[in-house]
Amino acid sequence: MTVTIYHNPKCGTSRNVLAVLEAAGLEPQIVDYLKVGWNRDQLLSVFAAAGLSPKQAMRTNVSEATDLGLLNDAVTDEAILDAMIAHPVLVNRPFVVTDRGARLCRPSEAVLDLIETWPKGPFYKEDGKMLIDEDGKRI
Repeated sequence: MTVTIYHNPKCGTSRNVLAVLEAAGLEPQIVDYLKVGWNRDQLLSVFAAAGLSPKQAMRTNVSEATDLGLLNDAVTDEAILDAMIAHPVLVNRPFVVTDRGARLCRPSEAVLDLIETWPKGPFYKEDGKMLIDEDGKRI
């Protein structure tokens, strides 16, 4: 299975998703999008595969969203895409793309829908909450 994670190592949710992927025995391609940035085709492809519009995929709780006026309902998807390319932090995270599809993995357990084999349980997120119980069932 091929797996790509658009990852922010400073984000707990992103770290949890990466930990699930690795514990499941997968070797994901890790894209640190804050360092490498995005291009329009990547964004459009990932958003389409995940069934999201640019507005739905935008992080609204960062200062750039407010400073650039992106929270206004009249802002177009094109303007949001331009802003995301200029300010990668505006893209919510983590996005995971596998052979099964793509998803914004918030909450982190959403990644389980995209992989064939799960980590053996029990498996805990970094905050101590159980994600998979000792019987291998999703919590």
